[in-house]
Amino acid sequence: MPLFVISWRDKPDAFETRAAAREAHLAFIGTLGDKARLGGPYLDDQGRMIGSMMIIEAESLEAVRAIHDRDPYKLAGLFESSTITPWRLTVQRFGGAS
Repeated sequence: MPLFVISWRDKPDAFETRAAAREAHLAFIGTLGDKARLGGPYLDDQGRMIGSMMIIEAESLEAVRAIHDRDPYKLAGLFESSTITPWRLTVQRFGGAS
């Protein structure tokens, strides 16, 4: 099944919006099961969350757009921009989150 990268960038000074929607976002990601292959926040040079990235396994770009459009972060108006890009895994050398 194809892989897609969703990349979101937060609006400036959107920490409170992110914090308010975080629990709902994580619960939503949990409903995706194995489709959500990898994800996490982008960080600025001080370690603050400024966006998110997720790799989704789905049958089509349309299916990923539907996931994207239902994400609680998006529904809360957190993102300044987002992209969805088809992607192919070529190298995998890490064992997990730190």
